[in-house]
Amino acid sequence: MWGEFRHEKKNPKVKEIYPNGMHETIAEGLRKTGAFTVQTATLDEPEHGLTTEVLANTDVLTWWGHLAHGEVSDEVVARVRARVLEGMGLIVLHSGHFSKIFKTLMGTSCDLKWREADDHERIWVLEPGHPIAAGLNETIEIDKEEMYGERFDIPEPDELIFVSWFTGGEVFRSGCTYRRGAGKIFYFRPGHETYPILTQPVPRKIVENAVRFLGRN
Repeated sequence: MWGEFRHEKKNPKVKEIYPNGMHETIAEGLRKTGAFTVQTATLDEPEHGLTTEVLANTDVLTWWGHLAHGEVSDEVVARVRARVLEGMGLIVLHSGHFSKIFKTLMGTSCDLKWREADDHERIWVLEPGHPIAAGLNETIEIDKEEMYGERFDIPEPDELIFVSWFTGGEVFRSGCTYRRGAGKIFYFRPGHETYPILTQPVPRKIVENAVRFLGRN
């Protein structure tokens, strides 16, 4: 699990929700399953914690970033891209849509509309038979979240699993899969840093399902 780990140091509200960092919260959810060997890495580590050796031993990399996309080394981005093409899975969460690695793999701006205003989000499960949607109800309700709206400048997904609706009437493609080379990519929209989304059981279950799905090639 890769996390930028900047908001947690700068914003008391984020630190209260994620005292050990968002990356450790996501890792904790995966560790509790007992099914995975989980490690974390952050932006300020040497090589952002993503050395050649680390990536060579990584089946699925989960990415959350926001404040410091531009600080991620182009060399490390190229290294991660190469591993995805070789077969490593990549899960990109929330504002990671604007990360260098996601934009590089998509080949588009990945721009979107947004509004931070305690929006209620309803996520519709379009593909209930997909492994990433295993064990989910028809809809997922998130009481407070940041709004992301279309148009989301991404290529047409290989699979569109989730679509979100917000109180302003906006909709958003919030669960998309892609294949690049031998690797699979899953973009999952929820996870704004000032809301406890990634501590909640259903988003954690989706990340777990995605790790299982992307780890199988």
